[in-house]
Amino acid sequence: MACILGQGFSIASIAIALLIGVTIGNIIQGVPIGKDKELFITFFEMLNPYALLVGLTTLSAFMMHGSIYLAMKTDGELQKKVRGWINNSTIFFVICYATTTMATLIYIPHMIEPFRAHPGFFLLAFLNMMAIANIPREVQRGKDFLAFLSSSAAILSLMALFAVGLFPNFLVSSISPEYNLTIYNAASSETTLEIMLAMAGFGIPFVIAYTISIYWVFRGKVKLDNMSY
Repeated sequence: MACILGQGFSIASIAIALLIGVTIGNIIQGVPIGKDKELFITFFEMLNPYALLVGLTTLSAFMMHGSIYLAMKTDGELQKKVRGWINNSTIFFVICYATTTMATLIYIPHMIEPFRAHPGFFLLAFLNMMAIANIPREVQRGKDFLAFLSSSAAILSLMALFAVGLFPNFLVSSISPEYNLTIYNAASSETTLEIMLAMAGFGIPFVIAYTISIYWVFRGKVKLDNMSY
């Protein structure tokens, strides 16, 4: 039973990571939004080549990031095994990353326009590449925590590149640019935004404090002994 549950959890995790990337890929390339701002697309239409490529890139990034975290939390023979996962997942990620970057430059020109208009944003791309390049360096040195920080920086900078390339759009219409959903025409009223900002300002510190406390409680290596489960 435990084996079946573990396999089911693994399959579900892979599917979720892949579909998150597929969703991002469709947002990047555009979806059929009409004049009435309604979206008309089926699930299988979302599984197009570019979206699947972004999905694989997202999956590979999560695999790399998770493997580094496991190496940071384990030791002994298990850690040696996990380090092999880091090498393989990092190679997988770099291949997917390079392929997705080329595909975006060639087929999705609107994602490049903000960087042409504001060359300073190129610094984000440079920092992203440096963070990725530093991952195998830190793993080779046995600095798993620094590798984890580099992996985190790589993922955060990728998210920033995605946001800059898409701004000011939330969703790009593949029918006509005038049907795009932007931060302006899709925003709630000013009063609603003010209320949500106040709620977020009140709630986020508690979320941060809770997250820090959880990581503090479970800090250090995982120990396998007669008290483990």
